[in-house]
Amino acid sequence: MPRRPDDLRPRKSPRQERSRATQQRILVAAARVFADEGYPGTTTDRIAHAAGLSVGSLYQYFGNKDAILHVLALSHLDQADQAIRAALTDGKGGHQRWLPRLVEVVIASHRESPALQRVIFDQAPRSAELVARFEESQQAAVTAIAELLRTDEIHPITAPDTTALLVAASIESLTHRFIGSAAPITTEALAEELIMMVASYVAAAAGRCGERGRPQVSSS
Repeated sequence: MPRRPDDLRPRKSPRQERSRATQQRILVAAARVFADEGYPGTTTDRIAHAAGLSVGSLYQYFGNKDAILHVLALSHLDQADQAIRAALTDGKGGHQRWLPRLVEVVIASHRESPALQRVIFDQAPRSAELVARFEESQQAAVTAIAELLRTDEIHPITAPDTTALLVAASIESLTHRFIGSAAPITTEALAEELIMMVASYVAAAAGRCGERGRPQVSSS
C-alpha cells in the first residue's frame, strides 16, 4: 500500500547545526545501507546502526525507511536537474556541442550510486509525489532539448518536441540500463555509443526536415 504524503515527510526540520548534522548522518548511512542491502533488506534498525545512533534517535527525524528514501530520491533528482540544466544552457554549435555534455552529466549522475538508484527507481514503491517529481524532471529536460533543436539554424528539426522526447528517453533509459549492471561495456564506451547513436538520429531528423523542404520534381 502506498504511503500517505504525511508518512514521507521528515518528522522535524533541523534548525541547529547539530541536528542538521545528525539528519545528514542518517541520510548518508541510509544511502549506504539501501545500496548494500536493497530495499527489502533495509530496515530502520540497520540504518540506525550504520549511523551510530539508536533507533529512537532516528525516529525523531524520520518515521520509517520510506521517508528516508523519499528524501534521498528528491535530493538525487534535484542534483540531476541542476546538472542537466547547466549542460543545456548553451546551444551554440548545434547538437554536436550540447549532446556530449548531456550524455556526460546523465552518466555521471547514474555513476554516483547505481545500486541506490536501482532501489529508488526499480525496487521501492513510489509515492504520487515522487512520480510527479520524476515526470516533472523528465519534462524539463525534454523542453530544454526541444528548445535547442527548435533554435538550431544549422540542423533544423521539423518536430523538435517529438525528437527531444526520444533523445531524452534514449539517453536516460540506456544509461539506467547499463550503468552498474553486469553488461560488458565500459562507461567510456557507453558514452561514445550513446553520443553516436543519438547524434545520428538527430542528424537523420534534420535531414528528413531538409527533404520535406525541397520542392518536388515532377516525373512527367
